[in-house]
Amino acid sequence: MSTVYDFTVKDMDGKEVSLSEYKGKVLLIVNTATGCGFTPHYEPLEAMYSELKDKGFEILDFPCNQFAGQAPGSNEEIHDFCTIKFGTEFPQFDKIDVNGENADPLFVFLGTEKPFVGFGKGLKNAALAKFADMNNKKYGNRTYIGWNFTKFLVDREGKVIARFEPTVDMDEVKKAVEAAL
Repeated sequence: MSTVYDFTVKDMDGKEVSLSEYKGKVLLIVNTATGCGFTPHYEPLEAMYSELKDKGFEILDFPCNQFAGQAPGSNEEIHDFCTIKFGTEFPQFDKIDVNGENADPLFVFLGTEKPFVGFGKGLKNAALAKFADMNNKKYGNRTYIGWNFTKFLVDREGKVIARFEPTVDMDEVKKAVEAAL
């Protein structure tokens, strides 16, 4: 069985990074965007990172522009926005596709290990589902991620143990991270 440690990704400068560098750490892998209604998730993500990084926790941030063009900037522009507006210090990687023919293999793996099962109940979630369905129709059976700020929790052995859609309360995400630590 594969783990996230079997993957190599590119950092924001285009250099190859083996995820095996994160062996033994609990990871939260997130596809992000700077112009999304969920962009404020950067704030609780950074707070969680600051509080838990010394306990073996890392957040891996992968910007993606596939959801209504909500991450149009360059890697540098996205990084500047995140550090200036939210003070982010966790690693940010190269902007990628998470769906379709050009989907990054890491996100194909994550989405296959923990497939999308919906955004949850409620009017807001139903509205997002309808919009996401329209946006993601073009990816067909290669739709792995429903929307920006989908989060995958990975244990210290590199196994995907949970998936959190952007509609999940960040307190719930934090509790799961703490339990994994």
